[in-house]
Amino acid sequence: MTTKDLYPSFQNPYLIQPTRSVPEEMAVLGAGNIGPDIAYSFRLAFPDKKLYMVDVVEEPLERAKKRFEGYAQKGVERKKLRPEQVEGILGNVEYTTDYNKLKNCDLVIEAATEDLEIKKKILSLVESIVREDAIITSNTSGILADQIFSHLKHPERTANTHFFEPAWRSMGVEVIAWEKSDKEVIDYLLWLMAQNGKTPLSAANVFSFLLNRLFESWGSETTFMLDKASSKEIDFISEEFLGMGPFGIMTNPLTYASQTRRSAENPAYKPNKLLLSVDKWTYNKPRTKVDVDPELAEWIRMRFLGCVFSQAFYIADKSIGTSSDLNFGSMVALGYKKGIFDLMKGFGAKKVADIMKKFLAERPGFPEPTKPIEEYVDFPRDVLVDEKDGVKILTIRRPQAANALSDHTCNEILAELKKGESDKSVKGFVITGYGPKAFCAGADIGGFIATFGDHEKGQALSRGNSKVLEYIDQMNKPVVAALNGLAMGGGTELAIRCHSLVAMEKAFMQLPEITLGMIPGMGGVVIPYRKWPKAAEKFHAMIGKSERLTIKEAVEIGMVKKTAKTFPELIDAAIAEVNSLQGNIPRIADGAVGIPEFVVPDDPKAGDLPLSKEILGIIGGIINKSAKAGTLAEALEIAYVGAGDISCAADCKEGVMAFMEKRKPEFSK
Repeated sequence: MTTKDLYPSFQNPYLIQPTRSVPEEMAVLGAGNIGPDIAYSFRLAFPDKKLYMVDVVEEPLERAKKRFEGYAQKGVERKKLRPEQVEGILGNVEYTTDYNKLKNCDLVIEAATEDLEIKKKILSLVESIVREDAIITSNTSGILADQIFSHLKHPERTANTHFFEPAWRSMGVEVIAWEKSDKEVIDYLLWLMAQNGKTPLSAANVFSFLLNRLFESWGSETTFMLDKASSKEIDFISEEFLGMGPFGIMTNPLTYASQTRRSAENPAYKPNKLLLSVDKWTYNKPRTKVDVDPELAEWIRMRFLGCVFSQAFYIADKSIGTSSDLNFGSMVALGYKKGIFDLMKGFGAKKVADIMKKFLAERPGFPEPTKPIEEYVDFPRDVLVDEKDGVKILTIRRPQAANALSDHTCNEILAELKKGESDKSVKGFVITGYGPKAFCAGADIGGFIATFGDHEKGQALSRGNSKVLEYIDQMNKPVVAALNGLAMGGGTELAIRCHSLVAMEKAFMQLPEITLGMIPGMGGVVIPYRKWPKAAEKFHAMIGKSERLTIKEAVEIGMVKKTAKTFPELIDAAIAEVNSLQGNIPRIADGAVGIPEFVVPDDPKAGDLPLSKEILGIIGGIINKSAKAGTLAEALEIAYVGAGDISCAADCKEGVMAFMEKRKPEFSK
């Protein structure tokens, strides 16, 4: 399948403008295992809507109600929910055995057991009750959509939706496009799942879809290894790559059934009958230390990596999903510590080839790479690329890290800008963040650790991350930042380097680096003073005391051109800015700028948090000196060299390590 087959309009689901709204009434069928968790996720997102929790017997419904109450109580205890929210979440829910209650539902999600005939029977009943335009989905971990829905009179309004456990808080959900699904239905489900706080991924209609191919394959594979390694040993080594090993979470009958289905695709997937012989495996709690012989540990790693790499190659070759979605989904849905293709890239092509050779020698018949390994790992990971009205919309998709920038993210944005700059059909660019919370929360803090005490590395990191910003400076096509949420640190630096900014009213900008003993290292101590010199005192406060800049203030300064209440409005405003800047790109002026001197106070603080006079002294010197520089290039050079000075300061190491260790820093006096 092509990306367009998987995503009918946009890869970023927040760009979709659906033809219908959030359902006023919806239902989840099946109150056993995952059904209540799916239902609770909708209660959290849409507490004002009506929800039916349906089952054929009362007992699981009673348990589902208690589960809801327990989740809500824990939410209050952990301060994730306010007490006044609980009434809305727990209210307007009806637990019922009466399917006729579904007659006014706009969305019905079947979450019964993984039994095809039971699913078909339930869905036939549902179709006889609901309106012809009601959307019907099945939560299945791997049964084909055509097998589930083809018998229905209106299969065009159906699709598989695969939630991941725990479904009420896991970001992952797959939406399965199949040949009879209306493309508007797929678009709507992608949009709705995003409104529900998920990060929906679209996958082809094949057994086990996109992500379960990794999960189920490894779970099944482990049973063939038990003559050489124990379940606890396998789990422990698995945790080098995963949040939890397979034996504590694998459901044996489901894994057996799924792999049996997949063996029709490839006989190598035929499952081990041990899966039907053991009710519960012996396993430890995650992060329990297990002594494993080094040679055995290396063998377990080889089998794990060979198994999951094999699936990744096949998925990419058959276009079951995008490589970006597979890499991203393996982290947010399956709990991989690094994305599946990131693992490959980290090992290198030669090592991956060696792993696959050893694995295939022991497990012949599994898929193997059909092209050079380097080609599998060469794709945009962190940036979604969409197009609207001749404008490229670049979405930073790292919601698990509040869309923070890594050096890889910066390089991806740079590559897309270069590609579009040379494409005559592209009028300009919009850069935004994924989801409703963050435009970009700055740079990954972990990347700074390698620069401690090393002036050259400190400079190099600052220069490297700034390449994309320097490229924007000289572009002849407009680049507009669309602040969908907070912009902090490097996120603010990226936003203010764009040729224009638009923002959601609730967004804000902040430069919190000083609280970590760091500097806004991508030009943040230079650019705002040169673009908006009259607001220098505010920028002093942002850099020196970590003060927030509200969007109202940013409008008054002239930084933000337009504001919006909804994301579609935001993108339309950004595209309008791109159009207005055609042939009229604003440039950052050369020449010295007259600004008030940055003065370090005797007892510097950000609120109640003490700050480092050492770091503030370096930053103040950079600001004052760079303002007097005759060119922008000279000013930025002063900042880059200053970033090296910061890396060598003792308080920089203390600030960063305190943040990593979740404690207050103890800066020198």
